[in-house]
Amino acid sequence: MTEPDGQIVAATRSRTRPVDSSRIGAAQSAAHNQTANAAAVVAGHRTWTGWSDVAADVTNRSARSERDRRAGVTYELKRSLRFTGSTLIPTGGIPLMLKHSTRRWLAGLGVAGALVAASATPAAAEKTQAKLGVYTPDLTIAADSAGKYPSVILSASAPVVLPAGFTIKYDYTDLAGKVTVEEEQNSGSDCTSPSTGLLTCTLHYEYSLDEGGTNIAGLFQVIVAPTDEAKDGDSGKLTTTLSGSGFKSVSHDATVRVGEGVDLAAGSPIRLSLPPGKAFTAPLRIRNKAAAVAKGASVIFMNDYGLNAGKRYSNCTYVDDELRSCQFTEELPAGPTFGANLPYLLGKDSFAPGFKYGDILWMTPAEFEDYEAYLDSRGITLGEPGTDGELSLTKVEALSAQSAQADTRPDNNWSSLEVTVTGENGTDLEAIGAKLTGKAGDKVKAAVGVRNNGPATLDYSRSGSSITYMSVDVPEGTTAAAVPENCAPVKGDTWGEPGKPGARHYRCYFESFLKADDEAVMDFELRIDKVIANATGLVKVNVPCQCEGGFYKDLKPANDTAKLVVNATDDGGEGGGDGGTLPITGSSTGLIAGIGALLLVAGVGGYLVAKRRRTRFVA
Repeated sequence: MTEPDGQIVAATRSRTRPVDSSRIGAAQSAAHNQTANAAAVVAGHRTWTGWSDVAADVTNRSARSERDRRAGVTYELKRSLRFTGSTLIPTGGIPLMLKHSTRRWLAGLGVAGALVAASATPAAAEKTQAKLGVYTPDLTIAADSAGKYPSVILSASAPVVLPAGFTIKYDYTDLAGKVTVEEEQNSGSDCTSPSTGLLTCTLHYEYSLDEGGTNIAGLFQVIVAPTDEAKDGDSGKLTTTLSGSGFKSVSHDATVRVGEGVDLAAGSPIRLSLPPGKAFTAPLRIRNKAAAVAKGASVIFMNDYGLNAGKRYSNCTYVDDELRSCQFTEELPAGPTFGANLPYLLGKDSFAPGFKYGDILWMTPAEFEDYEAYLDSRGITLGEPGTDGELSLTKVEALSAQSAQADTRPDNNWSSLEVTVTGENGTDLEAIGAKLTGKAGDKVKAAVGVRNNGPATLDYSRSGSSITYMSVDVPEGTTAAAVPENCAPVKGDTWGEPGKPGARHYRCYFESFLKADDEAVMDFELRIDKVIANATGLVKVNVPCQCEGGFYKDLKPANDTAKLVVNATDDGGEGGGDGGTLPITGSSTGLIAGIGALLLVAGVGGYLVAKRRRTRFVA
């Protein structure tokens, strides 16, 4: 999977080796080189991977082209489909990683490129009760092709460290004579074949595994390829097993199918310029460049927020206003270009001047079945079909002729929709303070944050950065007893560990999306040590940060600061916002913490983020 300039963007890369791109293709090779630690968009709104992104961005942003940064294209993320923390986009036939990691959000604090603090180290696998899992998606490969890299997705119910020497074993005895599973030539991976139909790969260093899931395909460069005897219709079971010292082995069975090879080539990128609220039509194009007739085609759309569907077809699926996929049954002979015209409406709340980007990925119906099975395994849907009749592919350009099929060149399956948003349509971010009361010894909840007064929505989903950065100063006479995990203490130029209580000043980040008229708040638990009338701290948004993201074109900078007041007198300070006023008892503290864990860890199909009026981070 490549960016427009042909380069892969990865948040982090470690211990990877180049792949021979001539064997499988540049797109698959590049995707394979992404490590399991790369930041994990398709099933819910993207939540930022945290302060470690700040450090990585300060270091790497100069190497990214202006067009890449403007489009925010981070292909391994594909955040635009808003499924929280989940990467589900197949690259070269590979459904990529599923990842939702609070620990990785907070892995470090980046200031001017320096990584100066880190979150708590995860427990060793043998010292935790965390539940481990392994999952390999179903795979369809073309006969007479070089094959594909299989995804291997490791999951854990809590952050753990896998011990050095853990192994991934591939058992393909059920596919004997049809398929081989081998280490890529000269890859340097430590893989051995103890017997026919078995391949065991070993990692000789500890590996940190976050909650959620991580695709470790890049650690072991393994290829699933058809044999010379393989034919269309062959299928069998591939069993993948994770084993290591100190934890119980886990396995998963995937189905590997051999199909007829076709080559679906996407049309050229579509580039438009228009103002917010404007309707437009975008051409959808596909051509079969193989000799065999393609028996139908499927397409997935990964559109930024605001690229709204103008019509809902019965053979396409939608989530709210967003087009997600279409299925076509027309046979596509080799040569001609087929197409359809898709009506869109650019959202009225699109920021302008700005840029909207949409990815278009074609695949065979069999490959789409594999992809849907993967989504189903994660409890994710591509939406519901429309009711406006069927969208058909028709021949638009003639050039010069049911079993499973697979694409032999996934690198040309991609196209894009690129919309330059013209005009002026800005945003007013307003700080939300709080006004609290209590006696000495009480713990009170301060709900502080930011409100988007519009008229434009802020969407940094492609780059995955925070929509703004916020500072919180704790009022005199109080102590921060519990702090959200997306806030870090600061003292001068020194940054502390995210979520650490007891500091006087904090710097916080938010998610990468805030709809117009919505707000995002986070709960600080303050202990009142001494009652001081009108004890006042400040909450500031749009605080400068030498990092990706943030917002510095506010329509009303005057409301970027709000007060956090404890025990205000009648003529005292005004807190602003709708902060909490009740002391927190032990039982309610646990409830708040539980809610926070659900919001941060549960990969809820992300549509909640776009719909709910309020996003809350809690300590």
